[in-house]
Amino acid sequence: MFGAFNTLKWLMPLVAFTEILGGLLIAIPKTRALGAIVILPVMVGILLHHLTSDPGGIAIPAVFAIINLWTILDNTGGIRQ
Repeated sequence: MFGAFNTLKWLMPLVAFTEILGGLLIAIPKTRALGAIVILPVMVGILLHHLTSDPGGIAIPAVFAIINLWTILDNTGGIRQ
């Protein structure tokens, strides 16, 4: 599978840039929701990969996806306290 990723030379640098940018934005409280939204497409890809290729390893990506969604909802006013 990674051989296919290597044929697209631009894909892995794009994913790396997205993850770094999203992580930096999440680290800043004022831009936390934006960072979670930037990371969301990568998180969806990870979940789809595990659902189709490795269903036994879905537990940890599912937890991270829930944390990501919680971060988006909490910082956009979707969760009222």
